[in-house]
Amino acid sequence: MSRIFTVPIFLWVLSSPLFAGAHGEREIAASTIFILASITDSLDGYLARRRGQITTMGMLLDPLADKLLVAAAYIALVQYNPRVVPAWIAVLVIGREFLVSGLRSIAASEGFTIEASNLGKLKTVVQIFSVVAVILDHRWSAWHFGRFVLSVDLFAYMSIWFMVAVSIISATDYFVHFWNKIDHSANRRRKRRSFVLSRRKKTAAENPPLPDTHASQQS
Repeated sequence: MSRIFTVPIFLWVLSSPLFAGAHGEREIAASTIFILASITDSLDGYLARRRGQITTMGMLLDPLADKLLVAAAYIALVQYNPRVVPAWIAVLVIGREFLVSGLRSIAASEGFTIEASNLGKLKTVVQIFSVVAVILDHRWSAWHFGRFVLSVDLFAYMSIWFMVAVSIISATDYFVHFWNKIDHSANRRRKRRSFVLSRRKKTAAENPPLPDTHASQQS
């Protein structure tokens, strides 16, 4: 719930002039909010498993909160820093989430469970870094630490493109590893249903209803 309520606060901080400042107050505040919200994703899962508090409501709200936070972040970044995050990247990220959600729903209907893969976990970490890097890049192009210069702009570009690559690879990995299994189970179930229906039709044809003898006696 805290992650869901964080989404409008995060968007408000990025868009409101109240947080505009010469020293990057808006960027720091938005980055902090997004990092804290992302940490709760791992924290609530850990607490739920440790305390045995895995509930139906939690199973519904946890993926919903993740997708709301990710979608809101990348849609906002298209407007906030379009030089680094063009619109097609936001479409790709959100489309990937829809694809994996669709696979999970089909798998659940077939009695399977698709657990998060290592690539999926890596994608989540890279998304956090990329969102924070793009937000900070809006204010600072580089950080100077004496003779050492850290290019925030280069890091933002690299993290975004790495996130795109990991998102595509992880989505392909989900699809390849689970689609054959899901499709085989669905085909087997459809064949079983068609077989039962054909047996019912055959039985009905072989055993027609008996005439109503009571009505014929009355006539």
